Amino acid sequence: MSAPLSLDLDSYFVRIGYTGERTPTLATLHAITGHHAAAIPFENLDVLLGLGINLDLAAVVQKLVHDRRGGYCFEQNFLLLTVLEALGFRVAPLSARVRWQRSRDFTPPRTHLFVRVELDGESWLTDVGVGGVSLTSALRLDTGEAQTTPHDTRRIIREDGRCFHQIRLGAEWLDVCEFTGEEMPPIDRELANWWMSTNPNSKAHQNLMVARAGLDGTRCTINNREFTLRRGAEILEQRDLAGPDELLAALAQHFDLHFPAGTRFGPPGSAWPS
Repeated sequence: MSAPLSLDLDSYFVRIGYTGERTPTLATLHAITGHHAAAIPFENLDVLLGLGINLDLAAVVQKLVHDRRGGYCFEQNFLLLTVLEALGFRVAPLSARVRWQRSRDFTPPRTHLFVRVELDGESWLTDVGVGGVSLTSALRLDTGEAQTTPHDTRRIIREDGRCFHQIRLGAEWLDVCEFTGEEMPPIDRELANWWMSTNPNSKAHQNLMVARAGLDGTRCTINNREFTLRRGAEILEQRDLAGPDELLAALAQHFDLHFPAGTRFGPPGSAWPS
């Protein structure tokens, strides 16, 4: 299958540092998932800059591949889905509710996109757009057993007609997201993206979020003003960023995200206590 005209596979693979096979196999799926999560950071900085999020494929490719920026789920997983489809994988965009750090008595909006892949008679889930808990290899959808990934252990359980993608940190299983298997066509993604990027009450407006997985098994995150480096449940480094200039330095050093000196993001990155 040929790539869409607005998607240059060679440039994408250079961007993620992937030089392996391009055949639609499980090994390829795992490898692309891991390299994508390690190279292209999750971030919502354009929302905080008031620039909006354009989901046209050409705009997503320009931003994430050529401009070497990151993005959130609608950009990240749309790009991954398009790449996998161009390589000959059978893929579908699925909708979900992000439950990370949310209790079960809270109902989050259905504003998450991830990718289902059908391969050799089995269904797989991949998701490079859920921040500090993005997948670094695909998960089988038809089992509730624990599955080991390069960074952590996951499982998918079914309760009351719903599926829960969970991560094990230490001895505890924590929800990542909830889904039913319903597909998310472009119009639904456009609507959810509009809500996330424009509603002042959305998580993307109220939080500064940046995350990237390392090929060495570590993860870096910035959550508002807190920088964290961890391996699994182990915190290797954690500190509060002292001010906006230190935030820009951390973005450049740990996430390869470069902004002009003096750049100031909207709340919560707009001001620091004196």
